[in-house]
Amino acid sequence: MKKDDAEHRGRDHDSAVAQLDGDFVSGTATANGTRIHYVRGGSGPALVLLHGFPQDWFEWRRLMPRLAQSFTVIAVDLRGVGGSAAPTDGYAAADLAEDVHQLLGSLGVDRAHIVGHDIGGWVAYAFTRLHPQSTSTLLIMETPIPGIEPFQHLNIDVPLWHGEFHMIPDLPEALVAGRQAIYFRHFFNVGTNDNSVITDTDVEHYANAYGDPDHLRSAFEVYRALPANITLNVKGTTTIDVPLLLVGGEHVFGPVMPALAENLRAHHGWTDVQVDILENGRHYLPEERPDEVAELIERHATNG
Repeated sequence: MKKDDAEHRGRDHDSAVAQLDGDFVSGTATANGTRIHYVRGGSGPALVLLHGFPQDWFEWRRLMPRLAQSFTVIAVDLRGVGGSAAPTDGYAAADLAEDVHQLLGSLGVDRAHIVGHDIGGWVAYAFTRLHPQSTSTLLIMETPIPGIEPFQHLNIDVPLWHGEFHMIPDLPEALVAGRQAIYFRHFFNVGTNDNSVITDTDVEHYANAYGDPDHLRSAFEVYRALPANITLNVKGTTTIDVPLLLVGGEHVFGPVMPALAENLRAHHGWTDVQVDILENGRHYLPEERPDEVAELIERHATNG
């Protein structure tokens, strides 16, 4: 990454953090052989927020001040995104989960509530499977779990063409480079009822988070690691007592969540799985329905 790209990225993060109400600070730490960026604030039990595609920590901005009243909020940029470094490999969910686990260790956190949206949900699931002793509760939002039915038989209204496209070597980078804002806007328009909730300025922030070639490639490497994620998840069948809440929007992944919950209970050892479907919800719930999502996180973390 060029020096001026890094400086632009740093200024963008500092400006975004400054917009938050509260005592939030931006930091980086070495974890699992790479550099991970995070935004931290509040006090109380640790609460980790893991973003989806095509986003970074900023997707949680509308929830973070409220959540910080009850929790120490740690919103993470996954490996290869935003202020985190973009190494050439290590994009399987298990690797990304280990990044988060070591980040928490560097911050003196031995146990946390874990929340993941979209691809962040894949990482959150892997984190809990690999480190259940470090997980107080788990909340996975708006994603199926790779390898666990109904992952192969998703009967939803929203087209999922992009998953296979992103797995093609080199092609997505070549076509999207320099057009990140245009490409990302498509997903935000499909994934919200009110397209104005994610503004053009917000989209530019996300485009910058994937703005240089290494960070853009990382966005697609996460999808190319799906076979490894499937292998990990299929093998995970031992009993796990961490309370899990599956959250979905009515018009995207909500309808498949009951079947996913049943499979997790019946075949993957989960003893406590609940489902909450947001009426008329679509995909980008933290940005379009922040108060409802915050209430779900608070309730699950408190009662779980």
